[in-house]
Amino acid sequence: MKIAFLDVFVGISGDMTLGALIDAGADLEQLRESLRALPMENWWLDAEEVSKGGIRATKATVGLESDEADGPRHYTELVEIIEAAELPSEVVEQSLAVLRMIAEAEATVHGISVEKVHFHELAGLDTLIDIVGSVLGLRLLGVERLYCSPLPISHGYVDTAHGRLPVPPPAVAEMLKGQPTLPVDVEGETVTPTGAALALTLSDGIGTFPAMTVESVGYGAGSKDFAGQPNILRLWVGRPAGAGGDSGQDQLMVDEVTIIEANIDDMNPELYPPMLEEILNEGALDAWLTPIQMKKGRPAVKLLALTTAEDAEAIAETILRESTSFGVRLTRAQRRCLLREVITVTTPYGELPVKVGRIGQQIVSIAPEYEDCRRAAQQYNVPVKVVYAAVTGAAQALGWAEPGDER
Repeated sequence: MKIAFLDVFVGISGDMTLGALIDAGADLEQLRESLRALPMENWWLDAEEVSKGGIRATKATVGLESDEADGPRHYTELVEIIEAAELPSEVVEQSLAVLRMIAEAEATVHGISVEKVHFHELAGLDTLIDIVGSVLGLRLLGVERLYCSPLPISHGYVDTAHGRLPVPPPAVAEMLKGQPTLPVDVEGETVTPTGAALALTLSDGIGTFPAMTVESVGYGAGSKDFAGQPNILRLWVGRPAGAGGDSGQDQLMVDEVTIIEANIDDMNPELYPPMLEEILNEGALDAWLTPIQMKKGRPAVKLLALTTAEDAEAIAETILRESTSFGVRLTRAQRRCLLREVITVTTPYGELPVKVGRIGQQIVSIAPEYEDCRRAAQQYNVPVKVVYAAVTGAAQALGWAEPGDER
């Protein structure tokens, strides 16, 4: 499995993200070919080497052959384009999530519904290339987990369709609520709405550099130049530092999590499901209830939630708000996980993804992707379990792949 880290020391935008991905090894022609699945015409994507502050970087440029083909577009139009694309379901879902974050922030700022949001500076169609291209670029690199540094807060103003606004723009400020940030002495816009949404939606956590064996480093160049600061985005790509292994190969993925728990004995059981749903929506990795017996023989439940350190405070607050508990306990723990990667197999029901889990080189788990199997079952009018069996059998028949092999 590969992981990556977005090193946002000056800023981030959609084209900077694309440039960093291409510079780190994502093949430009493969990226273009995958993007052709979008039902759009007259767009182009180029990349060139440039120098920013004496550092070599890749400048990605997205454009349209005709200015008349673009312009302000409503959120719902862009959603329809993504949903109509013949792309893997995971790419579609992640792209829609990024777009949704931008639209929700804009809706809050302007006091309108999400459906009425239209994209001015984001220019509509080229925004989709930035978003979907970034999701596809991570996939081309084999990245399954993305981490990100705190996003920088610059100062000054930016001219928009709504007039002159302070930076970061109000939509970006809305997205940064509850997120770690850091100040940078740069005048001008450094974090765009698309850049912020990509970083916050696609990353598994905002914080420090993860333990990894670095394989490549990519630099994506921005369009502007700032005094004394190279306007570039750095992307580190590698494999997670493992636990053990005589051969020196990574055996398991190691990371740190926070366990949050509370004992509850006075809550209406009908309120448990919505509470768990809200905890998961807040970003918990998992949440569950365990029956326990408290003092004086009273039956109760223990609520447990698993979360990253960055999300722990927000999730603890959610538990206190949604439950009847007056307090929660937080414990830091180290976690061991199987090394995971997704491969695609050929079945009588089409090309379908399957997740495999490894300890070092040894495959110990196979997990077909449920939503893809369900859609295939509906399309071919067969039970889901039949598709599951076909995917599992096809994966076993391939023989187990070496890390990073594409099947």
